[in-house]
Amino acid sequence: MNRREALKGGLSLGAMAAAAFGAGKTLAWTKRRDTRPNMIVIMGDDIGYSDLGAYGGDVDTPNLDAMAGRSVRFDNFYNMSRCCPSRAALITGRYPHRVNMTGNGTSLSLDTPTVAEQLRAGGYATTMVGKWHLTEATPLPDPAEHLKWVNHQAYQDRDFGDRRTYPAARGFDYHWGIIWGVCDYYDPFSLVENFTPVRDVPKDFYLTDAISDHAVEQVNKLGKGDKPFMMYLAYTAAHWPLMAPENVIQKYLPRFEDGWDAMRKRRYDRQVKLGLVDPKTNPLPPLDDDYANNSRTAWEALTPEHRAEQVRKMATHAAMIDVMDQGIGRVIQALKDSGAYDNTVVMFLIDNGASPEVMIKPGYDRPSETRDGRKVGYGEYPGGIGTELNQTGIGSYWASAANTPFHWWKAESYQGGIHTPFFISWPAALKGRAVKPVAQGTHIIDITPTLLDLAGITPSQKGAPMDGKSFAGALTGKKLPGPRPFFFEHYGARAVIDGQWKLVSLAPHGPGQPYGKWALYDLVGDRTETRDLAARHPEIAARLAGEWQGWAKSVGLKLRAEPPAPGGFSD
Repeated sequence: MNRREALKGGLSLGAMAAAAFGAGKTLAWTKRRDTRPNMIVIMGDDIGYSDLGAYGGDVDTPNLDAMAGRSVRFDNFYNMSRCCPSRAALITGRYPHRVNMTGNGTSLSLDTPTVAEQLRAGGYATTMVGKWHLTEATPLPDPAEHLKWVNHQAYQDRDFGDRRTYPAARGFDYHWGIIWGVCDYYDPFSLVENFTPVRDVPKDFYLTDAISDHAVEQVNKLGKGDKPFMMYLAYTAAHWPLMAPENVIQKYLPRFEDGWDAMRKRRYDRQVKLGLVDPKTNPLPPLDDDYANNSRTAWEALTPEHRAEQVRKMATHAAMIDVMDQGIGRVIQALKDSGAYDNTVVMFLIDNGASPEVMIKPGYDRPSETRDGRKVGYGEYPGGIGTELNQTGIGSYWASAANTPFHWWKAESYQGGIHTPFFISWPAALKGRAVKPVAQGTHIIDITPTLLDLAGITPSQKGAPMDGKSFAGALTGKKLPGPRPFFFEHYGARAVIDGQWKLVSLAPHGPGQPYGKWALYDLVGDRTETRDLAARHPEIAARLAGEWQGWAKSVGLKLRAEPPAPGGFSD
């Protein structure tokens, strides 16, 4: 009996997984009438490709490393390069441009169903913990009054956007987390429980721990329930501002004292030993540094004071990931304690590459003061890193090194912006199977159709057309859908990947500016994008440019002017 016949006959993937796990075993979840798998999608935020230990990093991530070791690993998985677009694609299965998320900070379209809405209609319990960032963040008209709101000094009962666009209105039975995208980890702005603003938090509060605590509570509640459940667990770590417990920061200070160049080389060497990188096809590019508000000062030229501050930045970034990993470990243990572990599909990915962003002033989603009136620092050296008295990030050099072995970072369509670690654990289905990494390209738009496929639910045809394809076959031993082009665009940064070839251009230098010149890379022989072949293969570049133009028009993208070079190709 094949999978489709099994589903038509009432036999769910969960029941098939039970059989695969072993006849005669008494499993807690098999007592439930509906044995379809539970599903947890875990998303990290602004984490570099090489930050996790399993990907060559020097951050302690034993829980994610263990999960990666027992998972199906996807070695060519792509996101949409930035927070909002990636999240929109994840929960709809559409390119973000189709669902009102061409840029950042708008509200997800109401006419296209989310995966949570479809799963709930299909009998699942649905829950979300963490960062939403799919509700338009509308500032107050008066900048001074707006800062009072963001500072927790006024308007504490005000909604953070249109309630119709909140997670609790988009298919999630429960949501605890932040509505906007940036927050103080010790006193977060836009924190809600369902629709109700959370006015204040305990003195010992740290957002990453609180997200994990609420996720554990939800697993304890739903893991023994009558329905299968789906949880979207969206951490804010390690998005700036750089804030983490001091004792964890201290652990990492010695690890980064030799600077970003040494860290990049160290991580690259580990990736080679782990078999993640073939130096013949993945040469290590130089560090990238061209980003606004970064000093672009080489490590050797830094003053001792600035060097110490830079070390503290990366140590705090690492500490934020460390604390997240600890929380994920507690969520996995809760699954085991509830008896739900064997039949729970757990996915992990990141919304985009590490971020070079360094904020220089308050406003919009950034406070000027703490709730009790202490001033918050901005810029590359703001002081107070690790505490709520800073609103800075790791900057361009650390971000480039964190994305080893790739070029560039968040918001760009080069590999450093769009290539994420992605792996899936499902003990009941994978036990006893030899699991090989998936080399075929897959995309964040594929997650919604995969979740629906695992649940035996036909995707809704409402709203924008579905772009994603299910890759559930990678978990059940079936074939994946055939290779197809993937497209990318964010504020003019753009790319198309079609088989071995990738055509890409950097973001334009400012609003209204033309697109950057196209560059062409052979991802079979040069995954790290070090040799531009556009001039050598103009016919391939022209074909891919035409594919991208056709896609852009199909999703309603307003096009910019091409650069002055013929065809927009690099010389």
